[in-house]
Amino acid sequence: MTSSRKIYRLTGPDARSFLQGLVTNDVEKVDQGLVYTALLTPQGKFLADFFLSADTDGGVLLDIDATSAEATLKRLTMYRLRADVTIEESPLKVARGTGDMPEGAFKDPRHPALGWRFYGDTDQSDCTDWTALRVAHCIPETGIELTPDTFILEAGFEALNGVDFRKGCYVGQEVTARMKHKTELRKGLKTVEITGQAPIGSDIRAGEKTAGTLYSQSGSKAIAYLRFDRARGVLTAETAELRWNTNSD
Repeated sequence: MTSSRKIYRLTGPDARSFLQGLVTNDVEKVDQGLVYTALLTPQGKFLADFFLSADTDGGVLLDIDATSAEATLKRLTMYRLRADVTIEESPLKVARGTGDMPEGAFKDPRHPALGWRFYGDTDQSDCTDWTALRVAHCIPETGIELTPDTFILEAGFEALNGVDFRKGCYVGQEVTARMKHKTELRKGLKTVEITGQAPIGSDIRAGEKTAGTLYSQSGSKAIAYLRFDRARGVLTAETAELRWNTNSD
């Protein structure tokens, strides 16, 4: 787990206010526990997701997928302007588990089934099958379900406690708020039943019509991005067959 994550430490008197004007969740919640949030484009599309936790002296730790760390750091540096904030990579390691929480660990705010996260000098991760848990509870992951085309509400960020609609302005807030209050979502990520397998990114078909895209798979379940009006009955993705049980949502 540690090799797939990076941790940055944001310090300085403006550290929290700097992040507050950029990310989808309320940064001040770090005083109560771990905060899951995202950074968006001005058009409301996904750039990166990460966890924030309180650090000493009012600073903030930022726990991010290593594949998006460099680009996110550049984006934060671009936005920094005159803010009195310093961003440095931390040597801390990320550990995860679903058993007993180590002292000082945080509950994963996205879903109770995702257990805990711990930041320390050693990796205390257990052998949890994270893909199976993600698929069962429709938890998207950077680089798979979360892409530059993603709108976070279609990816379930409200249910994952990843967005706060009362916190005020942030980059991409206008589009996100409009999707929340003025439209009904017609597409989004759902857990589906699957028989057989197909590559990630395979088109999902409802007869001759495209009904979505297939993503992570584990056993008889998969995460799919669906067009809800077409995702009825038996769907196909290459040689696999899929069904979305609308009563399970």
